[in-house]
Amino acid sequence: MSLLGRRGAQGLRSLTSPSTSGALRPFSVLNRPKPNYPGHVPLTTIERGALAVGSALGSLVNPRRADLIAALGEATATPYFIYRLRNAMLSDPTGRRILRDRPRITSQTLSMAHLRTLPENSVGRTYAAWLDREGVSPDTRDNVQYIDDEECAYVMQRYRECHDFYHAVTGLPIFVEGELALKALEFLNTLLPMTGLSLFAFVRMKPAEKERFLSLHLPWAVRSGLGSKELINVYWEEVLEKDVDELRAELNIERPPDLREIRKMIRRQQKEQKEKEKQQQMMG
Repeated sequence: MSLLGRRGAQGLRSLTSPSTSGALRPFSVLNRPKPNYPGHVPLTTIERGALAVGSALGSLVNPRRADLIAALGEATATPYFIYRLRNAMLSDPTGRRILRDRPRITSQTLSMAHLRTLPENSVGRTYAAWLDREGVSPDTRDNVQYIDDEECAYVMQRYRECHDFYHAVTGLPIFVEGELALKALEFLNTLLPMTGLSLFAFVRMKPAEKERFLSLHLPWAVRSGLGSKELINVYWEEVLEKDVDELRAELNIERPPDLREIRKMIRRQQKEQKEKEKQQQMMG
């Protein structure tokens, strides 16, 4: 058989052979590759873009939809940003240990009862007290689904599960002002697009809240976000007994203005003002 004939026969076999035809077909909705880890959902570029747009709009309408915020984070983290965060861990000794050990932060891996017995100003006690005050638990974080690289998926999961530690260490509550302040810090620290996109919820804030955010918490977030160490490299499970003030100093994070105290003071002033106006009306 001539060379041309052999090549023609090989080409025909490659088009008809079931063992090779699947490998040549491009990734599409109808030809989805196998998951790279349990729970993984491979997406086409179009699907990823649609997920990013849809979850961004949905989370803007309802900022309490944690599932939409999680999907937005995953859809916008690739192809660059999650790899940058993974490389930040690889370049740090503690970060490398976290990647090797792959600890998870859940109510099964952390004993809340034990954390409540730790010294008053310890990281663990502060974390448990914050969870109790805000009425949340370590088990509320969704599992990563849409990041293809298995190691990067863990990095995103680790960031997600550490978020409440950031809240606890800074003392920021979960209502909108506190979340936006923390997201601003996280954006400058991690560069994950979702943390920056979340700041668009600013438009839903009341005028007084916007003024407080711009004058108090945004400047704090910029200073701490730009000056702090990579938070992804904190092995939280190993610093639970450390003094929280000492940890903030090590991370170079200022303690922000206490939002709960500010709101209490404002409500007290408003109540006093109403009582004063009521007395004036009665006297008039």
